[in-house]
Amino acid sequence: MFDTHNQDVIDEIKRLKIERKALIVAHNYQNDEVQAIADAVGDSFYLSKLCASSESQIIVFCGVKFMAESAKILSPHKTILLPEANAGCPMADSITVEDVRKLKYEHPGAVVVCYINSSADVKAESDICCTSSNAIRIVRSIPEKDVVFIPDKNLGSFVAKNVPEKNLILFDGCCETHNRFGLRELEIARSEYPGIPVAVHPECRPEVVENSDFVGSTSEIIDYCRHSTAEAFIIGTEMGVLNKLRADSPTKKFYLLTPRLVCSNMKLTKLTSVERALRENRNDIQVDEAVRLQAITCLERMLTY
Repeated sequence: MFDTHNQDVIDEIKRLKIERKALIVAHNYQNDEVQAIADAVGDSFYLSKLCASSESQIIVFCGVKFMAESAKILSPHKTILLPEANAGCPMADSITVEDVRKLKYEHPGAVVVCYINSSADVKAESDICCTSSNAIRIVRSIPEKDVVFIPDKNLGSFVAKNVPEKNLILFDGCCETHNRFGLRELEIARSEYPGIPVAVHPECRPEVVENSDFVGSTSEIIDYCRHSTAEAFIIGTEMGVLNKLRADSPTKKFYLLTPRLVCSNMKLTKLTSVERALRENRNDIQVDEAVRLQAITCLERMLTY
């Protein structure tokens, strides 16, 4: 049945967006209906750069807190609204500034590489940032041999395997969504869909990564499926990406590796959340200026490699 309430909310979002000259961006893992009303959908760093280059002074960032913070770091004079204040990231929350300082003390001379899935405070305490798509290239390009990689141990293990000439010191953090399944579930998926290639995110456990056909960031998985001659895929990343995959390749079939690939934090944002954020300037993200200046250096260094 057609949901007239949803349509009313969508119409109000469109009206408010025009009235406030706002830009709405949504991460690939957001609910389908939120992706549908966004001006742009993508990974967190792509969206942050888009926000910085946009003429819009009001940004509604449909994602989790560290993503909105990254947008604020790059666009300090813009209003960055996070529709759901409780949309956090357990992996980003797993590491503190004190943890980073302790690692630096224990490993003097090591370069601290910080995954973008981290808080502004942690970025500020790190040397250089990375994404899941450029982590290998970043670590390989660093002159120093010793690298402290934070906070995702699974992505760090993937990087270590691909850059054996470096000594990676890993923090014990992970993405709860990608880490909650293992090889057994991969084997079940392969038996259920025989002969179909498996594409997974490097935040998955090492045994899953090692036994998959393709490993890459969300955007890289989308590109892989788009350009592959295969007609069906088993997808090992958050279920929200299925929306983009099906839109890009309507003739292909996509099967989620496990139904447990759902990020509850990403799913907090609803159409009503977006409408409320626009109407009430809800959850205006702030980053301390001293922290922002240190964190932006961490991000900008990434762009030089």
